[in-house]
Amino acid sequence: MHRYWWQNAVVYQIYPRSFKDTNGDGIGDIPGITSKLDYIRDLGANVIWLCPVCCSPMADNGYDISDYDHIDPVFGTDEDFDELIREADRRGIRIVMDMVVNHCSSEHRWFQEALKDPEGKYGGYFHIRKGVPAQTASETAAPSADAAGEALSSETAARSSDAAAELLPPNNWRSIFGGSAWERIPGTDLFYLHIFAKEQPDLNWENAELREEIYAMINRWIKKGIAGFRMDAITYLKKEEGYPSYPADAEDGLVSVKHGALNKPGLVDILRELRDRTYGRELLTVGEAEGVGKDDMEDFVGLENGVFSMIFDFSFCSLNLKAPNFFWYDTRKWSVDELKQAAFKTQNYSRDGWIGTCLECHDQPRSIDHYLPESGRNFYGASMLAAFNLFRRGTPYIYQGEEIGMRNIHLKTISEYDDVSSKNQYARATDAGFSEEEAMSFVHDMSRDNARTPFQWNSNENAGFTATGSTPWLAVNPDYTEINAEAENENPASLLKWYRKLVRIRRESDVLSYGDFEPAYRDIPGLAAFRRVLDDKEIIVFCNWQDAEISVDLGDKALTSVADNYGTAQINGGRLTLRPFEALIGSF
Repeated sequence: MHRYWWQNAVVYQIYPRSFKDTNGDGIGDIPGITSKLDYIRDLGANVIWLCPVCCSPMADNGYDISDYDHIDPVFGTDEDFDELIREADRRGIRIVMDMVVNHCSSEHRWFQEALKDPEGKYGGYFHIRKGVPAQTASETAAPSADAAGEALSSETAARSSDAAAELLPPNNWRSIFGGSAWERIPGTDLFYLHIFAKEQPDLNWENAELREEIYAMINRWIKKGIAGFRMDAITYLKKEEGYPSYPADAEDGLVSVKHGALNKPGLVDILRELRDRTYGRELLTVGEAEGVGKDDMEDFVGLENGVFSMIFDFSFCSLNLKAPNFFWYDTRKWSVDELKQAAFKTQNYSRDGWIGTCLECHDQPRSIDHYLPESGRNFYGASMLAAFNLFRRGTPYIYQGEEIGMRNIHLKTISEYDDVSSKNQYARATDAGFSEEEAMSFVHDMSRDNARTPFQWNSNENAGFTATGSTPWLAVNPDYTEINAEAENENPASLLKWYRKLVRIRRESDVLSYGDFEPAYRDIPGLAAFRRVLDDKEIIVFCNWQDAEISVDLGDKALTSVADNYGTAQINGGRLTLRPFEALIGSF
């Protein structure tokens, strides 16, 4: 089977706003990334995934793009970006961009033109539908599919806002960020669809002209030297025909938008055209592909003909939350064995394809606080997580700060948070009867801002993220005096040094880059163990996920330790003893 360069890659994800500020405005920028390329090279990563840097009003921190072709001035200039590509290439590092094409910003020229003329060319670029008269809606359990999908007419655009005041949204879909997924266009009886925030109107991928615009834009970035794309929210492109309502799943009378817009039939056809008209198979493409299951893997990530190089494995990210709504206040207890089962199932599903493995990203809490008990929130637990992530089959992703053990931040009030989902989840919790203190505890555990605090470069003021006397856009975690890259670089036994060692092992091993995945010792509670096998070569990884020793019977096999986060492995004859949160990488 053909081998692709990205199978041997280790990707370092950067949230530009929080990485390194060079001009003293408190916001990270592209020159700051360029200045730290040696740090990334020394870590061993050979790909950088940049969260959005295109022009944006920042209603969702760049995931609401108002101009796809230019760099937002807050991050620098187009020329700064060109310099980043050149300097990264000099160090053997490729740049992957975040591409957001399920939606754009409400300030994008296309949407502004659509507001002026909803029935014109640009109106067709979006999902715009008539509202449902309140009286009609009250006569039925939910707005009908016929009403929701009613075509626009010339007379509706001229309706006054008074006439539209009695209208309800076309259906009862709830947006990802809460509330109706429809926003009324002022002065009309029309609504537009937004899967996420109202400032992020969804693009209509059924429209051929819109698709051509997107393809041309992506190809312009490829021509500039981009090595690939992370495709944001990509499984939401196809909407259910007729926009039907569904039975409500909460007291607000709404239903998760996922019922009508997540991985719907016909999506793969759209994605194949996108692939064939733009990035093909040789560039690195990773889909944020919620809703993709076993039966979809070949279409999405098959190594011969998948629409993407890989998709992320998020199978265990929300084990602590109850489905289907995943409200932060609606939690459940979970076990390591559940996590192991979910992760191993994805490995099995993708046997003939490829995935991106990760524990952190800009949308998740810090892994130390999310996946480990209190007793494991230390070097041993963090280094064990690193082995679990870097050595599974797939392309591993390291999120900025993960390699130095950055932690969740506990801000005092919700007003100190920037993340729109945190504010919405806080409101949901208080509306559900939780106290402000309880609602803040949910935010402390799950906020996306946990991963967005400024990178901790050193123990100086502002953690070396921005100039002395400047104010960072988001508060720096107070633990920066102890947890920072400079201190860990000087400590031979630090988490940073451990990451560098594991990344080197990963990239130098054909077994770890291309080998098969086989679960091992599955019946031992609290132990996540697996083999990587290629021809007659084998590497085995042991991860003790608990604050207790585990004894493993090795039989008559002689195990040799390649790396161990305790420094030395306890192997006595045919028995291995794993200490609390010990990670051992070995070979037979």
